[in-house]
Amino acid sequence: MLRFKTLPVQAALAVLIAGAEASYAQAEPTAGEVQQVMVTGSRIPRASKEGPSSVTVITGDDIEKQGYKNVFDALNSQTQNTGMTQGADFGNTATPAANTISLRGLGPNHTLTLVNGRRIADYPVAYEGAVNFVNLANIPSALVDRIEILSGGASAVYGSDAIAGVVNIILKKQASGFDINLKAGGTQDGGGANKRIQFSGGGSSGKLSGLFGIELSQRQPIWSRQRDFMASSSSDGSVPPKAFSRLDVDSGRYIDPGADTCNRLGGLFYDSVTRVQTKKGAYCGSGKVQPAYWTTETQNQSENAFGSLNYQLSGKTELFGDLMLGFNSTQNNTRGPSWNSEAANGGYFFNQNTGGYESWSRRIAPEEIGGATRFNRKWDDAAANLTFGIRGDIPRTSWNYEAAYNISGYSSRTTTPLLLSSVDSYFLGPRLGFDASGAAIHAPDSNRLYQPLTADQFNAITGQAQSHNKSWTQTLSLSANGELFKLPAGPVRLAGITEFGSQGFSNTPDPQLNQGVFYNQKEAVGASGSRQRYALGAELNIPLLKELIVTAAGRYDDYAFAGRHDGKLTYNTGLEFRPARTLLFRGNYATSFRAPDMNYIYSSTTRGYYASTTDYYRCALAGHGLAGCEFNNYSPGANYIQTGSKDLKSENGKSWSYGVVWSPSSNFDVSADFWRIQIDNLVTNLDPDKILRDEADCRAGQLDIHSPTCVDALNRVRRNPANATFDPNAIQNILVNPINAAQRRTSGLDMSGKWHVKAGGIGDFLLKGNYTLVLSHHFKQFASDPDQNLRDALDNPDWRSKINASLTWVRQQWSSTVQVTRYGSLPNAAGTARTSPFSLVNMSASYQISPAASLSLIVNNVLNSHKEDNSSGWPYYPVGNYDPYGRQGWLEFNYHFGS
Repeated sequence: MLRFKTLPVQAALAVLIAGAEASYAQAEPTAGEVQQVMVTGSRIPRASKEGPSSVTVITGDDIEKQGYKNVFDALNSQTQNTGMTQGADFGNTATPAANTISLRGLGPNHTLTLVNGRRIADYPVAYEGAVNFVNLANIPSALVDRIEILSGGASAVYGSDAIAGVVNIILKKQASGFDINLKAGGTQDGGGANKRIQFSGGGSSGKLSGLFGIELSQRQPIWSRQRDFMASSSSDGSVPPKAFSRLDVDSGRYIDPGADTCNRLGGLFYDSVTRVQTKKGAYCGSGKVQPAYWTTETQNQSENAFGSLNYQLSGKTELFGDLMLGFNSTQNNTRGPSWNSEAANGGYFFNQNTGGYESWSRRIAPEEIGGATRFNRKWDDAAANLTFGIRGDIPRTSWNYEAAYNISGYSSRTTTPLLLSSVDSYFLGPRLGFDASGAAIHAPDSNRLYQPLTADQFNAITGQAQSHNKSWTQTLSLSANGELFKLPAGPVRLAGITEFGSQGFSNTPDPQLNQGVFYNQKEAVGASGSRQRYALGAELNIPLLKELIVTAAGRYDDYAFAGRHDGKLTYNTGLEFRPARTLLFRGNYATSFRAPDMNYIYSSTTRGYYASTTDYYRCALAGHGLAGCEFNNYSPGANYIQTGSKDLKSENGKSWSYGVVWSPSSNFDVSADFWRIQIDNLVTNLDPDKILRDEADCRAGQLDIHSPTCVDALNRVRRNPANATFDPNAIQNILVNPINAAQRRTSGLDMSGKWHVKAGGIGDFLLKGNYTLVLSHHFKQFASDPDQNLRDALDNPDWRSKINASLTWVRQQWSSTVQVTRYGSLPNAAGTARTSPFSLVNMSASYQISPAASLSLIVNNVLNSHKEDNSSGWPYYPVGNYDPYGRQGWLEFNYHFGS
C-alpha cells in the first residue's frame, strides 16, 4: 500500500501491531492516557475501541501485506463474508464491472457501505437485475487508512440497509511529503498482466492543510482457454456443443452434414470443429465453443483520485471538504455471437426445398470476426463523491458538532454487440410467407450455413446497443455529542443526529432494442425513480459502574416514494462488563430495517433472457444427470418477464450478539462472539434457478404439489405443450417479481486472536487469526411453508465456515507475511454432494532499501491450486466462489520524498 511516510521496519511493525490491537480489548485507560476515537457502530467517541459489538479492522498495510489486490479483495476474504456474490470475475452476470460482498450470506443489499462514515451512490445497474448495492471495485486503495467492519444490525445509528452489518472505509486524514508506489505483475499460466501507479502526498501551510492521491491501474483479461483444465467443455467426456447444426423438426433428428463438411470447418474455434455423432444424428461441434469467448477475469483500466482540504477557522473549529473521483473502463465476454433460425417465431421454419420443418443453428467463431475481443461487452463508468462542512467544539461546553453536506453520483454506459435482425435472411434467404400453422417459409441454400464468414460479412450483420444508467444520493446532516452529566463511574455521554437526504436512479436502454433492429431481442423498458428521507436519532453511553457500561440508541427514519411514506423506528442496546482489566463480557440487541430497493419499486415490466439456464425438469425427463444433459447450463438461457411493485413494505430485522474478550497483555488477546440475525418481510426477487429446481421437484413429487411453494413455482414457469411441433416442454418464460417473503434468519460464531512474540535476534513475530462458523441459516418463502435449511442445502453456494490466519515476521530491514485462508465445504454444481474444503496461501516479502525506499514481492496462491468441480460439466470449478487464475505475482516499489 502507498504510505505517506516510509518508516523503518521496526516502526512499521509497531504501527501494524497497533492497528491489530485496535480491534481487540484494551485495559481501561486512566484519564488522558488514550485519545478518544470514533468507532464504526457508534457516534460517541470513546477511549476503548472495544464496545458492545465486535468491530473488525483491516489496516491499509494489511491490504498489501496479506496479498489483497484491492479494497474489494480485502473485504471479500474476511471470514464474516460467507455469501457468494457475482461480480467482475463471475462471467454471466448483469454487473461484471462491479464487485460487492454479502456479509452473513444475506445478500449485498443488506450490508451498508460507507466512506468516511457517509453514504455513497449505489452502482446504477441492479445486482442480478434486482437489488441495489455499492460497488467496491472503484474505491482507490492509495489513501485507505483502515476499513472497519461491524457485523449485525446498526439501523439505530445509520438507518436503512445496516441489517447484516456496516463496512466503513476510512481514508487517511493527513500526510506530509510525497509518496510514489509502482506495482506490476501477472499470472503464471498466462493472462491477467497488470500494473498500477499511485502518487499521493500532502502538507500544511498556516491554517490550511490538505492531501491528495492518484491511482492509475490497468489489467489484461484472463480467458478460459488460457487454463488447461477449462479450455474445452468436452474434456470430461461430455458431448461437444453444436457449432453448426440442422434439425429435422418432424423426426427430431439432426441432418448429417457429412465428415467432409465438418473437416472444412475444422480450423474454426481454435482448430477444434469435428463431426459429432449423437443418438439424434450428427452435427459439426466443438468443445471450445464456450471457452473461446469466456473471460474468467475482466479487462480493466481505471483512474481514481482523491483530495481533501481543511481550514482552521480557530483552535477548535475547522472547515473541511473532500472529493473522490473514479473512472473505470471494463470489458468482458461470456458468449460469442450465435444464431438460431426464426428465433422470434418458434425457432423453426418450413423448408420449401425439402418440404419439411427444420431448425438451423450457428455459432460464429473468433476466426470469422477478427478475434473474440470483437464481441466484448464494454462498461465505461464514472463516479464522484463530494463532501464539505464545518465542525468544532461548542465554546465553554464538552460538546462538539459537525454540519456536512454530501453528494455522490455514478454513471455507467454499457456497450453490447448484437446481431442484427437481418441475420435470418443472411442464412435463410428471404422469408416467403407463412404456412397454415404459422411457421415462416424459406427456401435456403444449406451451403450458406456451413460457409465461414468473412470479417466484412460479419460486420454487415452486427451492430451494437448502448444503455445509459445513472444513480445519485445526497445528504445534509447535523450531529453533535458531549457530556450530559456525571455519574460516580464517569460521564453520561449523548450523541444526536438529524439527516435530510434523497436518492435516485435512471436506466435508459438503447431505443434500437424496441425498433426491431437487433436479432431476437425482447422489449426493453427504461426505469427511473427517486425517494426522499429524513431521520432523527440519539445515542447514550452510560457508565453505571466502573466495570459496567450500558449503551442505547434510537432512530426514526421516514422514506417518501411512489406517492407514499414508510417510517421506521429502530433501537439497540448494549452492555460491556469488565470484571477485570483484562476481561470483557459484551452483549448487544438491535432492531434494523431496510427500505425497499428502488429497483424493486420502480422497475417496469422488463422482458429479456438469462445468460444461461439449467432446465431441471427436462433433464429429469431425459433420464440422466446434469453432466450429460443438453439442457444443463445452456446459453443463451430462458426468457424472463420481470415486474416491479410499488406496494412493497420495508424489511424488519433484529439481531443479537454476545461474547467475551480476554487480553492478558498487549501482546496477546482472544475473543469469541455468538451472533444471530433475523429478517422479516424480506424483499426478494425469486431466484430463477431455484424456481426451476422447485418446479422440477414439484412435478416429480419430491415436494407437495399443493404446497404454496409448488403452486407459486408452477405458475411462474411457462412451457411449450408436451405435444408441441418443435421443442416440446421448452421454457417459454419465467415470471419473476419482488415479494415480501416471510422470514430469513441465520446464526453463527466468530472467533479471533492475536499473539505478538519478540524473539530477539531472530526477529519479531505477529500471529493473527479469525474464524467464522455459520451455525444455522433458514428461509421461508411463504409464512405457511416449512423452514428451508439453507446452511445445509445443496443448492446454496454460500460457505458454512471460513478461517483466516496470518504470520508476520520482521527483522531489521526485512519483513514477510504469510496469509492462509481456508474455505469450508460447498455444494457441488450438480447439487448432489458437498465438495471438500479448500485453502489458499498468499505470501509477501519486503526489504527496506533505505529510510525512503522499499521493495516488495507479493505472491498469491503460492501453491498454484484451483478447486475443481466436474459434477455438472464446464467450466469445472465453483464459479463465483473461487477464481481459477492460479499463481499470481507482483513486484512493488515504494519511495517517499519531501518532508
